[in-house]
Amino acid sequence: MAALGSVCLRRAAQGRRRAVVGFGRFLANEKVTIDRLIEGWGSATSAACAGRHVLAIQDLSEIRFKTRPADRRGLGEVGLSGHGLLLHAMMALDADDGAVLGLVSGRVWTRQGRVSVPHDKRDLADKESERWLASAEAAKMVLAEAACVTVVADRESDIYAEWAQVPGPGFHLLTRAMHDRRTAEGSLSSARLERAGTAHIVMRARPGRPARTARLVARFGAVRIARPAHGRMRHLPEHVALSLVEVSEADPPPGEEPILWRLLTTHPVADAAAAWRIVGWYRQRWTIEQLFRTMKQQGLQLEDSQLDTAERLIKLTAIAASAACAIMQLVQARDGRSQQSAQIAFSPHEIEALEALLPDLEGSTAAQKNPHPPRSLAWAAWIIAKLGGWDGYPSSRPPGPITFKHGLDYFRPFAAGRRSSDV
Repeated sequence: MAALGSVCLRRAAQGRRRAVVGFGRFLANEKVTIDRLIEGWGSATSAACAGRHVLAIQDLSEIRFKTRPADRRGLGEVGLSGHGLLLHAMMALDADDGAVLGLVSGRVWTRQGRVSVPHDKRDLADKESERWLASAEAAKMVLAEAACVTVVADRESDIYAEWAQVPGPGFHLLTRAMHDRRTAEGSLSSARLERAGTAHIVMRARPGRPARTARLVARFGAVRIARPAHGRMRHLPEHVALSLVEVSEADPPPGEEPILWRLLTTHPVADAAAAWRIVGWYRQRWTIEQLFRTMKQQGLQLEDSQLDTAERLIKLTAIAASAACAIMQLVQARDGRSQQSAQIAFSPHEIEALEALLPDLEGSTAAQKNPHPPRSLAWAAWIIAKLGGWDGYPSSRPPGPITFKHGLDYFRPFAAGRRSSDV
């Protein structure tokens, strides 16, 4: 299929009308469903996660498209004034080194009008927040061969039903508490905790908060969160036993709101080292934010798409997520320190296509040879970067997301065409 890594149709086909038409027909094909596209995420990731401790990080992103009042393209409301789609994605990382292993599961949808029933009057199955549980349950199947799985999420995933129903042997949750939860002993803020010491940690920039080095104090202990009082939860246990790691900022800059994280997890936390390990796993959550930025910026520019129906935009969003994940994997591998196999990001026939391209990309001198082990992810990254316009010299600036995007734009049609000719 033409240029899966591209998002805007004209960019996807690099101006070739036949490819533009072909990719448009692919998106219009009724057999190409959003469910099958998302199933494809997991099938490519499952083997890469075997035997590892996997951080399955999930989050939500709003994808906004330009519309006119007379033509919303079938898109529902997002945010306060925009129209577009919602993407809920789960990404797998190696817990030990942060390597991106692929996408696991998720959902892409557009809202159909406004819900008139108040949030607290609806069953969980009728709320958008049900997706947090659904993605975690899907991960149990996709990541069945992993040694251990820790689902990591931010405050919106702090749902009592998730704590009560989802965890299992070797399958853990790690979530930032949404509020000062009621516990069997009182509340999270009044829990008796042990001090785990301090650490200086660089905090990434966020809207309204510049990057800074913060001195963080960690404390840890055991808690039993209490079931919500309303009757819709009566079928769940009265309490769920968890570990709490509280992280607070000492001496924040004047005028800055101090950092305060209350991290709840099903992992046992018996000492200071375990507490800081939980903090480190939670901080890996930024990786999925980078996935969303790669989709919206850095060459993919999903929100610029001019496709005219929500159905096609939903499919395109799933394809863009897969492409953005591949770009992130290539960026991680480009320096050669990764020991990952190319199979993490490429199928067997695509690896054969990479081997076929390599002789034409290497030069006659040692400096122009691919320096990485054959069929490693770093080896594949070198080839894709060359296709994207990088000169290949070690002294040159390392290839970035846009270079890899351009390389994939060339490579995907080449690999697909080569496979078709072999059939």
